[in-house]
Amino acid sequence: MNEQATRSRDYRFAAGLALGSVVGAGLALWLAPQAAAEIKERAVGSAKHLGDAVSEHYRDARLRVSGAADGLTRKGQGVRDGMMDTVVLGAQEVERGAQGVQRYATDAKTQKAV
Repeated sequence: MNEQATRSRDYRFAAGLALGSVVGAGLALWLAPQAAAEIKERAVGSAKHLGDAVSEHYRDARLRVSGAADGLTRKGQGVRDGMMDTVVLGAQEVERGAQGVQRYATDAKTQKAV
């Protein structure tokens, strides 16, 4: 009887294993398309979110660079204008000096002629 009970348990175990395998396979086939669709949906959502974040960071960086370039342009124009003013003042000083030299030369000629 002991041998017969062991065989009976073995058959029941094998039948339970087979039934569990069939049920597990059926559940896997039933749930796999949903899981695949869910994974795909999550991946697409993550990719879209990542794309949006990258676009936002690019836009922010572009605005910062544009603002910095505008600021540098204004500073450069200010330096240029300041240099032009300095050159004009220097040219006026040179002109005054040249006029003074011309007067001196004219006075020297006039005194020599006298």
